[in-house]
Amino acid sequence: MTGAFTRNHFELLGLTPAYALDSSQLELRYRELQGRIHPDRFAAAPEAERRLAMQWATLANEAYRTLKDPVARARYLLSLKGFETDEETDTSMPADFLMQQMEWREGVAEARVARDAARLASLRAGIGEERAEMLRQLERAIDRDSNYGAGCSLVRKLRFLDKLDEEIEEALSP
Repeated sequence: MTGAFTRNHFELLGLTPAYALDSSQLELRYRELQGRIHPDRFAAAPEAERRLAMQWATLANEAYRTLKDPVARARYLLSLKGFETDEETDTSMPADFLMQQMEWREGVAEARVARDAARLASLRAGIGEERAEMLRQLERAIDRDSNYGAGCSLVRKLRFLDKLDEEIEEALSP
């Protein structure tokens, strides 16, 4: 556990930087790394080594969480390529996507008022299908086409879908 901290999450976990990621390989590499650096292994070590182990473990946890989540992974890869998704400031979306958003939001609002769990579940399924398609498009944009601008746009759209899913989750909660 010596040497400088690695430059990025992929290097830390010994993975090739790519959007398409084998989740079982990610899990395996994370478990292997944790086995080598877990702070419990350094409980009897000097303070400096214990502190370093904690820093490595924190980095490993952050890398794993980021790479495990497909949207966070895309956001991270795009930043490695020098692109920021600007989700907080750039809310411009294509008109057809905005119209679909409005329809979904109206549907959620109506189902919430009517306490129609079946309708909410149906909306959630439709949004899930749209999200899955956007994730496929994201893989193409980043890994195959190197179209990072399209990747940024897709991440912004996925953020909208994730917020909508959270609203549905909240509406379904008792």
